[in-house]
Amino acid sequence: MINISRSPLRISFFGGGSDYPTYFNHHPGAVLGASIDKYIYTIALPMADFAENRYRITYRIVEVADRVEDIKHNVIRATLLDMGYDKPLNVAIISDLPGNSGLGSSSSFTVGFVALMEYLSGRSITKFDLFKRAVRTERDLLKENVGIQDQIHAAFGGLNLYQFHKDDLTIRPAQMATECRNALDRSLCLIYTGIQRHASTAVQEQLRNTKAEKNHKDLSHLVKLCREGLALLEGRDPETMLRDLGKLVSEGWETKRRLSTDVTLPQIDATYDEAMRLGAYGGKLCGAGGGGFLLFMAPDHVQAKMIETFGQKSFVKISLEDHGAGIISR
Repeated sequence: MINISRSPLRISFFGGGSDYPTYFNHHPGAVLGASIDKYIYTIALPMADFAENRYRITYRIVEVADRVEDIKHNVIRATLLDMGYDKPLNVAIISDLPGNSGLGSSSSFTVGFVALMEYLSGRSITKFDLFKRAVRTERDLLKENVGIQDQIHAAFGGLNLYQFHKDDLTIRPAQMATECRNALDRSLCLIYTGIQRHASTAVQEQLRNTKAEKNHKDLSHLVKLCREGLALLEGRDPETMLRDLGKLVSEGWETKRRLSTDVTLPQIDATYDEAMRLGAYGGKLCGAGGGGFLLFMAPDHVQAKMIETFGQKSFVKISLEDHGAGIISR
């Protein structure tokens, strides 16, 4: 029997950086963002007892092992050990887009794998507990420098304002008119910089600055933009919403660039500047910085110019999705 989990990637409009405990344990943090229609698929097949190896894991490499402790894939090893799962297993991981590119792929996989293993163990799990388990796996078990927004987006899905302070989490879905939601969907696209980086490494300077309160003003401003952005999304005129939200997204990007010297590179700035010159409403780099995808909001005719300028291979059309992680086939 084949079992498949599907967990979405994400974009964030505002608030990235305030979702680290270094910040929100001391100040209210917030993120306004959404899950998108690009996914991590995790496929699991029980292995026969007479198979040559008990565990076969296929991702960018293929690894085999006879003990869970010997599995090299950190999340799979940590999750199986934490659950005490010791049955033979064949796992394959497939992604719609490259990893380490600012769309939360690592945490999306963690969410999807935890959901899949709970399903294989005959248990159901709430979206909230799925989010908490993924955070625990990455932060407590693997000691990764990760925030909490990627796991939230992957577990819950949808376009939401997430607010967090210490142990409190509130979720406020964006209450959008259909015309505005459709207009936003049409405007969203990604440009791939061709640079992959690990978020846990890219964010180190930013976290040092946060701990020293050097970027408190900028992070507070990004949290404030979350509320302003939500108000714009809940407007009633699509064109006004897109124009004003685009300006706010670009304002947020200018603020985010000040969080660390590792956030951007000349190549990234050049791509951003060219897309804005072509007529995009606004844009920003996705994720912790240093590479990955640039997110833009742009009219159809500007997207056509972006494809011509940056190439079809670098351009990705995206839309929002509302479901979050789940089991889609078995």
